[in-house]
Amino acid sequence: MVREQKEPEILCASCGSQQVLELVADKWTVIIVYILAGMSGRPVRYNELQHLIGGISQKMLTHTLRRLEYNGFVERKVYPVVPPKVEYRLTFLGGTMVKALQAVGHWGQEHFHEVEQARREYEERVGPEAVSDLS
Repeated sequence: MVREQKEPEILCASCGSQQVLELVADKWTVIIVYILAGMSGRPVRYNELQHLIGGISQKMLTHTLRRLEYNGFVERKVYPVVPPKVEYRLTFLGGTMVKALQAVGHWGQEHFHEVEQARREYEERVGPEAVSDLS
């Protein structure tokens, strides 16, 4: 029996769709999940993640990894050694997001030039001073 999938209830604040969007709709979450997914289950150490991402602060990486772990997307394993050794890997649940994130990535590659064009046109209409806080 095939179940018909209904549209997500994105406008309902207490529904899963909106809550999950809040969890995953930031660039660091997407980048971390994407990197971990590309490791084919191999664990990744904190410093390796920071190096692979580039541009992320230590505070933001720690915060994002904690949120991902808290929400069940990432597994954190601490080894009782000195110096401390900590590894991260995507959980099964985290892996289920990868297709959706890839779709967003593909859309961005295909359409970002249109976004840039829209920005240029908007700036021409309203002036550069009106857009300084929009990007």
